[in-house]
Amino acid sequence: MGTRNAAGGPVGERTNGRASAPWRSKSAAGPRTPEVSPRSESGAGLPAAPAPRRSRRTEILENRPVNLDGFVEEWPEVGMVAMDSPYDPSPSVRVENGTIVEMDGKDRRDFDFIDQFIADHAIDASAAERAMALSPAEIAHLLVDPKVSRGEVLAVSSGLTPAKLLEVVKTMNVVEMMMALQKMRARRTPANQGHSTSARDNPVQVAADAAEGGLRGFRELETTLGVVRYAPLVAIALQVGAQAGRPGVLTQCALEEATELELGMRGITAYAETISVYGTEQVFCDGDDTPWSKAFLASAYASRGIKMRFTSGTGSEVQMGHAESKSMLYLEIRCVLVAKGAGVQGLQNGSISCIGVPGAVPAGIRAVLAENLVASTVDLECASGNDQSFSHSDMRRTARLMPQLLPGTDFICSGYSAVPNYDNMFAGSNLDPEDYDDWNTIQRDLQVDGALRHVPEAEILAARGRAARALRGVFAYLDLAPITDAEIEAVVYSHGSRELPPRDVLEDLKSARSVMERGVTGLDIVKGLEAGGFPDVAEALLGVLRQRVSGDLLQTSAILTPELTTLSAVNDPNDYAGPGSGYRPSGARWEEMKRLRHVVSARDPEEEVG
Repeated sequence: MGTRNAAGGPVGERTNGRASAPWRSKSAAGPRTPEVSPRSESGAGLPAAPAPRRSRRTEILENRPVNLDGFVEEWPEVGMVAMDSPYDPSPSVRVENGTIVEMDGKDRRDFDFIDQFIADHAIDASAAERAMALSPAEIAHLLVDPKVSRGEVLAVSSGLTPAKLLEVVKTMNVVEMMMALQKMRARRTPANQGHSTSARDNPVQVAADAAEGGLRGFRELETTLGVVRYAPLVAIALQVGAQAGRPGVLTQCALEEATELELGMRGITAYAETISVYGTEQVFCDGDDTPWSKAFLASAYASRGIKMRFTSGTGSEVQMGHAESKSMLYLEIRCVLVAKGAGVQGLQNGSISCIGVPGAVPAGIRAVLAENLVASTVDLECASGNDQSFSHSDMRRTARLMPQLLPGTDFICSGYSAVPNYDNMFAGSNLDPEDYDDWNTIQRDLQVDGALRHVPEAEILAARGRAARALRGVFAYLDLAPITDAEIEAVVYSHGSRELPPRDVLEDLKSARSVMERGVTGLDIVKGLEAGGFPDVAEALLGVLRQRVSGDLLQTSAILTPELTTLSAVNDPNDYAGPGSGYRPSGARWEEMKRLRHVVSARDPEEEVG
């Protein structure tokens, strides 16, 4: 989120820690009333007409948080429509000599470069005419029917064009999409991704919050910067902190593509996902990119065994002003197929930084779920959003989450904020540390695995302190700016950067520059952890780096377990086939999910057992 889309960034100003609507600004102080002229229509000097009397109930409703959100009518001509534009093309395909020569009503000679890339690299021409002959309803039935295997669906979806995929999901309501997503998720076991960032780019804070995030269950952690030159220090801090919390957590630093790639090549990050793709040619060109350049970048990551997925999302083309009158979902499906054609293992979608746009139009959140389903239906790992904040309403925030949480996705959130909203440099998140207990309670209430867990405070404090001390050891070994005892003491007990002593920014930036100039690598960080007295953290980080040699993280939907073994669609394929099948939290995991902050003994209500 945030830096992930060229169209991204803050949805608007934040009010009470949540992002405000992009369409208009409203005041939360008192009900809104019609403006009344100080003079009556009948002439000057007469008393003004009294304002129409309003019911107390209307006043209460006007002041509900949801009415601080922005809502806008549909405007198909500029693409301000979620998934049903009258300008979306009708599905069609024609294949000659193994080449797609017509797609969605357009002859090959009229293809733009996205059409050509999808036709040549994303669609199986040998399956296209047979798959396209099925009606949208027939394909939707295949998706929903538990007696039809995921593999059988993939054999059909491999031959579908963007317009046909759009027609399929348009036949499905939200519950049917959730049923389909439960089957089409690539990895059997759901997971979660968190954000660990700092408004001050404080590496000590990032390390401590990463340790806590790993301990709470995140299998991927991501950071970004306010000052880009801080990147090497913050990326190192995220990597060290994550392994200090729980081994095997994968980390990335979202930056401009060249620096992000260099950090990955050096082993200072373990994966990448902020490589954005778009659904219209003009938006691609505005970023000096093409599908082929993105595919080349993906191959650079793969050549070093680095996990990588693309990013896209409904609404980005609208924000960039080049939606070509198409619906947001149609353009997003084109993005999904670009990712498929480029050969990357997955996609981060779910509107991401642009969520305020689909969130403002009718059926926008339904379209967000549909784009997640389409990504899974073409066999991509799906990191399904639920990151950028978009609503002042707690009820609406939860409603936006449930379509991914209940069926499960490869990463339910592609950015649950593990830091307070004011520290989230991805422009705020739909979920924050303040929501941990609510999330864990929902898991327990519904016996649905959201991939997080309650952790006693003593364990959290120990992990935060250990991460900060391990980072101090690495910084000392690499001769970087020192970390003081006072900083460590503060970060163990803090909630966010406002409670921490300021660091010497100039010295930090000198240190960051030296990391890049001296060619520091992940192995140097391993050596620093060993020298600093943290051999187990060093071993965990070395285990992550070893994955580059095996290439196992290139498998679709790959994560590492705390035992440093790969879990992916290859060795943990989704086997859902109806009631009684597929992933269900049980055994030790279910016992872990039962524990909350305050659970009392059934035999002695005065005793807490949580």
